[in-house]
Amino acid sequence: MTVSTTTVHQQLRAILALTHTEIQIAETRQAQARTDAIRKELAQNAEHARERALTIETALRDRGGLVDVVRPVLGRFGAVAKTLAEQTQPLDEALLDDLALEQRLVARATYLKALATGQEDQALVNLADQLIDAHTATVHWLTTVLAEEALGGPAALRRGPSQWASGLAARALTAPALGASWAIDRTAEFARQLPDPVDSIRSRFGRAVDDATETASRAGDAVGNAGAAVSKTVAAGRDAALEAVEESARDNGAKGAADALHQLREITGTVEAEDLPIEGYVGLNVTDAVAAVKELTKPADLRVTLAYEEAHKNRQRVVSAIEIRFAELAKDLVGIDS
Repeated sequence: MTVSTTTVHQQLRAILALTHTEIQIAETRQAQARTDAIRKELAQNAEHARERALTIETALRDRGGLVDVVRPVLGRFGAVAKTLAEQTQPLDEALLDDLALEQRLVARATYLKALATGQEDQALVNLADQLIDAHTATVHWLTTVLAEEALGGPAALRRGPSQWASGLAARALTAPALGASWAIDRTAEFARQLPDPVDSIRSRFGRAVDDATETASRAGDAVGNAGAAVSKTVAAGRDAALEAVEESARDNGAKGAADALHQLREITGTVEAEDLPIEGYVGLNVTDAVAAVKELTKPADLRVTLAYEEAHKNRQRVVSAIEIRFAELAKDLVGIDS
């Protein structure tokens, strides 16, 4: 047995172990899928990885190699441990780890192709090409998901509870806010630093919330389905209160606090229709709204439009068009052809 043949066996075993880790990760990621379509795609990825694993095992046996039954099991255990450990990481860090795994698989498959070419083993060259194509596609998908996450779009995967908390904390330190908690914290910080006019802002906010609560209580007494009525009224009161406080803050020169509140209203979809980046948006039918969304080029414009659409009409074709546009911007950002 030549050194080159031994090296081929080693690479096939290593790729097989990493593939079993990939299978486990694809299966655990299904629970984080944002939509049924993404969940189905991840399930297909896991199935295709299982098919690749069987093909790799066959290739190894056909070339006189022994299939390592220990490392694949260790790979699965490692993937489970990785999934548990990453729950304390921001989602982007977990996805970067997934991306690193796929890049390792591309590198090993490329090396395998070189070894197979040197041995004039065309069947193994073909297998290596298939592996390179499959893992390169996954690298592109993960890179796009990370770019969408960075742009503030509706990423393909949801954060787990711990990932949400850690991710939000990291973003609060390093980037402009994309979530309501950051906006509220920033508003409070501005309020603490501002002079006397803020007392008036705080007072108005308190009165507005009290009025909203009182109105909600009355509505609850008047309507048979009290829970739904109260919830709707409180939401309306909250939105009105946020708008009133934003206007008051701006009138009193507290531009930073007003901007933070306006960002909070954008995130929750409670801005006025005239504040949307698409003129006459509320009057557009589905076809026209989809066409208008495709013309948006700024992530911030897509975010506010998505929040408004989901909070009001929630037309699935329009929501899907916004998500697709986010993906297009993300692919352009990272240099991946659509």
